[in-house]
Amino acid sequence: MLLVSEIKTLSHHKNLLWQMVSREVKARYKQSILGYFWVILNPLAQMLVMSFAFSLIMRIPTAAKTNIPYSIFLFTALLPWTLFSTSLSSASNSLVINSSLITKVYFPRIILVLATIVAKIIDYLFASTILIVYLAIYKIPISLNILWIIPIFLIQQIFTLGLSLFLSAANLMYRDIQYLLGLVLMLWMYLTPVIYPVDMVPAQFRFIYQLNPMSIIINAYRQSILSGSPPKFSSLIIAFFVSFAVLLLGLRYFKNQEKTFADNV
Repeated sequence: MLLVSEIKTLSHHKNLLWQMVSREVKARYKQSILGYFWVILNPLAQMLVMSFAFSLIMRIPTAAKTNIPYSIFLFTALLPWTLFSTSLSSASNSLVINSSLITKVYFPRIILVLATIVAKIIDYLFASTILIVYLAIYKIPISLNILWIIPIFLIQQIFTLGLSLFLSAANLMYRDIQYLLGLVLMLWMYLTPVIYPVDMVPAQFRFIYQLNPMSIIINAYRQSILSGSPPKFSSLIIAFFVSFAVLLLGLRYFKNQEKTFADNV
């Protein structure tokens, strides 16, 4: 099986993967005065601005049955969405940026995509400290159901990797992908309940959200962290199978195109 073969290959190149991740993280904030503080400052500023706009001006409620402060309601979804969108944006361009490596030396090209995603996960973990502080300040009760964020996170990363493999390979041949992706991600965010609760959506349109894996994932995060209840298991299973299918398709497309990478850089 192709996936098993790739996992074995990556296990033999794990040191190279971590070197690539280290290079990715260090290069991003090189010669920056604030350095890694930007990892926390950027999502914090985004959350504050969006909280002001959507809770004070547009007065979007959090959920029908809870009194969670909007800033926490928003940030619980904004963190994983930002991880998803920045991972896709960076990973889709990873082969183009590292074109000199592709033409000079052989190594599993999937490492370039994986290294970018892992570096974004590291940023996400640092930014999550803001949410932890907010949960403590507002004394939001935490139950053992918060452990559901582990499988939810894994499903999200499976989906992200599958899309990233497809987009990175496609972008190497069609550079319009990187520009189109920004537009798609913007529209996708508004079709995902990041800034509003899903129960605001009219019933006749909710089938759209069932077809959107990120909608299921975002709602699952909120249920596990804020509601103290387990996510809807059937929806999570659907998200897993869709994500796994996307991974298999993305990996197959990536491997089929890999032999032409050097010709397209």
